[in-house]
Amino acid sequence: MLPPKSFPEALMSSSTPYYLTAGPVAARFNRVVGWLARHGISLAGSAELSVRGRKSGQMQRLPVNPHTFEGQQYLISARGHSQWVRNMRAAGGGELRVGRKVRTFTAVEIPDDEKLPLLRTYLEKWGWEVNQYFKGVTAKSSDEEILAAAPDHPVFRITVRD
Repeated sequence: MLPPKSFPEALMSSSTPYYLTAGPVAARFNRVVGWLARHGISLAGSAELSVRGRKSGQMQRLPVNPHTFEGQQYLISARGHSQWVRNMRAAGGGELRVGRKVRTFTAVEIPDDEKLPLLRTYLEKWGWEVNQYFKGVTAKSSDEEILAAAPDHPVFRITVRD
């Protein structure tokens, strides 16, 4: 009989897409950050994302860290192929809110081979918060290591509608 796999090995060998759900502490923290963004307080650039649920049709809300790179904005899923990612793929856009300022946007998913500079700069800015979801990959990791992690972290380029 083989010994059980460690948690990271089990994630890496799974045939299902990588998705790390929020634990109770992270879920409470996310609720607080989302509430703050809804009320006009952005923590280090955070905003509240609203995206229409692909099954319910209801707007789903959660805090995100919009990332700017070379003048364009992106949303990067540190936790992997989460519900908001699946909803974004179906909806093709959503809203970002900080207080009364609501920006409606369209979203286009970025292919894995184009993610390297986006993931590296995202990890440079937000690594203090998200490194734990990248299975040991950090901003200082090699290009090969970041590219190997790219399929686990969907990236969307967002274009704000005027």
